[in-house]
Amino acid sequence: MQTTRPRHGLPLLAAVAGITPALIVRLSSGHLAPEAGLAVFGVAVLAASFILTWAAEVSQLDISGGLALALVALIAVLPEYAVDAYFAFHAGTDPSYVGLATANMTGANRLLLGVAWPMVLFAAWWAARREGRRVSDIELEHDNRTEIGFLLIACIVAFALPVLGSIATWFGLLLAAWFIFYMVKVARKEPEEPHLIGTAEWIAARSTAVRRRTVLALFIAATVTILLCAEPFAHSLVDTGTDLGIDKFFLVQWVAPFASEAPEFVIVVLLALRGNAPSGLSALVSSKVNQWTLLIGTLPIAYGLGGGSWSGLPLGARQKEEVLLTAAQSLFGVALLLQLRFPRWGALTLLGLFAVQFAWHDTTGHYVMTAVYVALSLALLVRDRRTLPSILRAPFARRDDVASGVS
Repeated sequence: MQTTRPRHGLPLLAAVAGITPALIVRLSSGHLAPEAGLAVFGVAVLAASFILTWAAEVSQLDISGGLALALVALIAVLPEYAVDAYFAFHAGTDPSYVGLATANMTGANRLLLGVAWPMVLFAAWWAARREGRRVSDIELEHDNRTEIGFLLIACIVAFALPVLGSIATWFGLLLAAWFIFYMVKVARKEPEEPHLIGTAEWIAARSTAVRRRTVLALFIAATVTILLCAEPFAHSLVDTGTDLGIDKFFLVQWVAPFASEAPEFVIVVLLALRGNAPSGLSALVSSKVNQWTLLIGTLPIAYGLGGGSWSGLPLGARQKEEVLLTAAQSLFGVALLLQLRFPRWGALTLLGLFAVQFAWHDTTGHYVMTAVYVALSLALLVRDRRTLPSILRAPFARRDDVASGVS
């Protein structure tokens, strides 16, 4: 791997400084006011997310490229998993947490698709413009049909949740099994030389032994931080909203996901700015796969462990609307990729529709926007009906067939 050795690791030092106050408070059994706790623990969760992302990126030097990309996507949203699990666990004994348990999940999914996907294309367009080139679409490889196929099937299955009226435990286990199958599948991809930037590049420039020890230490430190800070962060978020008179659901659905998804936003935009937009988009697709499978699958497990019914996490009327809207938006997003191309008009449409559904968030707005997403998805599925079978078969096809484009 060729690198231009960065001059320093200041971002890493800044991230370590960001987690230190929260660890001191937690290990000393200290107590903070809700607003202070929100700031201290929120910064720690965000800083730990960056540390995890850097460590996961550098790990691509030692493991399969496809598996590393999936791990990067999984680890980048670990804070979201922790917060969601916290709400689902407490929902087992406190019904007021039931709605919050799905709020972070649906908000993060819609934020990732409605904002992060367009950001990658716009960043690629900006980078190309500075170099005097023209970029209107992001072209994907035949190999990406595997991720697209996994995501398409998960999106279709997700429409069953509002009908079931809960995230049933058996349903969650099926989704988790689908994610494990996905990880096994991508682990078989050929290793590729990673495209490292910034702090990840600085870590990778160390000797092999130092690099591996550093990555392991970063994984441990960041994971411990997440486990210690996720609960007080979520609790501070709810208490702050109560004190300020802000709707708890709104805070949990949009503020917390924005913090947990920020590292991934930064990474994929930087990749696009450096001319590697396809890798950035692939990472986002992988994130959608693990959010739509493993993340949802863990919620009824956490709910049962917290004292709730093992039959599953119940969905109220508002939660059904949110899940239905999220599934519809996700279906539209994956339908845009059936031709292995992310078009500029698709990015603009995703961003515009996200802005509308973000502002128009009552029941009528949810159902109208769901209908719009579904109508657009069906139009694209009909347009690409000849490509659709090969996408649906990709998760089960041999790696060589997927990479060569064989249907």
